[in-house]
Amino acid sequence: MRVLHVVTLHTPTNDFGGPTRVALNLARGLRGKGVDARIATLGDGFTGPLPTELEGVPSFVHQARHVLPAFEVSGITSPGLLARARRMVKGADVVHVHLMRDLITLPFALIALEAGVPLVVQTHGMIDPTEKVFAKAVDLLGMKRVLRRADAILHLTAMERDGVQAVVPGTPLRTFHRLVNGVELQDRRPPYTGERPPTILYLARVQKRKRPEDFVAAMPAVLAVHPEARFVLAGPDTGALTGPMRQMAAELGVAHALETPGPLGHEDVLRRLREADVYVLPSVVEPFAVSLLEAMSVGVPVVAAATGGLSPDIEAAGAGVITASRPDADNGPLVASAVLELLDPATHAAASTAAWSLIRDRFSIDAVVSDLLSLYESVRTHH
Repeated sequence: MRVLHVVTLHTPTNDFGGPTRVALNLARGLRGKGVDARIATLGDGFTGPLPTELEGVPSFVHQARHVLPAFEVSGITSPGLLARARRMVKGADVVHVHLMRDLITLPFALIALEAGVPLVVQTHGMIDPTEKVFAKAVDLLGMKRVLRRADAILHLTAMERDGVQAVVPGTPLRTFHRLVNGVELQDRRPPYTGERPPTILYLARVQKRKRPEDFVAAMPAVLAVHPEARFVLAGPDTGALTGPMRQMAAELGVAHALETPGPLGHEDVLRRLREADVYVLPSVVEPFAVSLLEAMSVGVPVVAAATGGLSPDIEAAGAGVITASRPDADNGPLVASAVLELLDPATHAAASTAAWSLIRDRFSIDAVVSDLLSLYESVRTHH
């Protein structure tokens, strides 16, 4: 089977976050099962020639052209990639589009419909009702048609499914299929024993939606108990917040304990996770964070807000601590309390085992890919 995955953007430091990581994980998992999976995407931030494969996956990578800078990632495209799109689509048995309102994934989806190739779309929480003029125009020009005619619409949560449905009111969408995110299970890092200073890690895009200020605000209370603790705030700065976070740490008198290494490649991401004792993602709007899955895949207990799509699974497994979701409040004290709870060696050992086991049993890429393959066969049969 030949499967073409289409995702908007890939950079050396994964600035686009979850959709790109999911596309790569799925494509690698499919190739491990003998499927000819490939990726079409835009590339940005590379020095030298653009890669022809990404993490072992053959890829069609074209330089991103920022034709509508005000729309950021939604405003990038490549005439060269779009010129090749029809040929790539017709060469596939299934086209799997990681769909958003943009100038790459939506055109590919429309081309797949026109070419009569089975189309699977995965929205990653990016498609829901909006009052933005540009987005409403995109919906009228093609998004609604794609959602109505796709052979399958993949969703993570009921909230995401309902948001997609609300984009096409009056037309019940009957092709929804829940597909969770999956990651590769890694070697488990040793549990924290209290014999060395702990490391607390935030590793995600540094933007307002993910509330990095709650991570920094938690520092004084944790340092009061663990004065040698180290805090790492890493990830691409898509909200111009790294500087303000350093300033906030200085005002709190804890700047000496904060490291801000910036964006990291995937190997460095895994290295930082293995060095961490607690992973913190304070975001109160997080459909199904791959970063939480990757942290747990190495046995790192996590702190997350109750509104996250993964939070019920984390709480039920005992793989971390779930805090209340307060979008308009200072959640620093809640985060600090959760971190301190997980730095108790006995609690940490139990949560570390639970986190690693949760990935093995529920969210391994192997299980997710098996489900996806069954779906592909079904849409090919009924297309």
